[in-house]
Amino acid sequence: MSQRSIPYILMRGGTSKGAYFLRSDLPKNTDALAELLANVIGAGHPLNIDGIGGGSPITTKVAMLSKSDDDWADIDYFFAQVGVENRRVDFNPTCGNILVGVGPAALEMHLLPTHSKQTTVNIRATNTGARVTATILTDAEGAVTYDGDVAIDGVPNTAAPIKLQFRDVVGGLTGKMFPTGKTIEKVNGDIVTCIDVTVPMVIGRARDFGLSGNETAAALNDNKTLFARIENIRVKAGEKMGLGDVSGSVVPKFGLIESPRQDGHALVRYFTPTICHPSLAVTGSQCLASCLLSHNTVAEGIAQFPDRGPLTIKLEHPMGLLDVLVDYNRTKDTLDVFSVGMVRTARKIAAGHVFIAH
Repeated sequence: MSQRSIPYILMRGGTSKGAYFLRSDLPKNTDALAELLANVIGAGHPLNIDGIGGGSPITTKVAMLSKSDDDWADIDYFFAQVGVENRRVDFNPTCGNILVGVGPAALEMHLLPTHSKQTTVNIRATNTGARVTATILTDAEGAVTYDGDVAIDGVPNTAAPIKLQFRDVVGGLTGKMFPTGKTIEKVNGDIVTCIDVTVPMVIGRARDFGLSGNETAAALNDNKTLFARIENIRVKAGEKMGLGDVSGSVVPKFGLIESPRQDGHALVRYFTPTICHPSLAVTGSQCLASCLLSHNTVAEGIAQFPDRGPLTIKLEHPMGLLDVLVDYNRTKDTLDVFSVGMVRTARKIAAGHVFIAH
């Protein structure tokens, strides 16, 4: 059996891990691309034993990078979520954690020059149209600096900070913050909020699902009745949001929100949607924060905020806290999100060639 080799970098971005490729090294045709990425990951097996996936949706992610032809952006970032036990490849969403590694990976791939001390990379997330400015530490020789003392909950070691500023995050897939035209929807008798900020989500109150909201990710993953209920709601809500039949798609995501237990503004659980995220997605954190800030959603009354930002919103997830800096303005009827910022970390784990059957 002959094999084809493709250059790649394996990066941890935030609390996810994935393969980063040059878009030019991959097929242009979407069907051929999906088949190749499924083979790269080893999709279709619970351990992804014949590929580089890690047996979890958090580790079967792919970033494809290219120089941008956009007047503002330096880099175009095209994301794919590859299945674990199925071979489905979803190009609809983006991923904020994998985006954390886009700047460093682009510099490692020599897609743009570096500068002494720090390099700024303007990134266009082509799946949703979001625009993100990443600031990466680089040394005097232009190499990416990975060592540092910044800790993020969900990652065991410290690393250098990567500052992210997200713009154009509202309605990326649906065109509206509240795609159904309402801040509250009743789906199968359950009260939820359907919202699209960076990623489309369906959000419910944990107590309405018979939960405290403080359950571990493992405990939630064992609750098959809960997942069946969530999926039923998610599919019907997806239709209401104008996303069509989402039964085979990873969007909209699903989230639960509740009053905080520690020092945060809210307690949250985020579903990928086939498992509970071990910590919290960067994209999901922005959507959950916007739900908290908006009036008349399922998050009404959980926390009190001023009508103008910027403001750091602290979200409690299974492994700790995630800080989301939101610049916004709101009235009784509207919420304008101007930008969202956060500090994350990334690390280059491996670089070389991945081999697939040719």
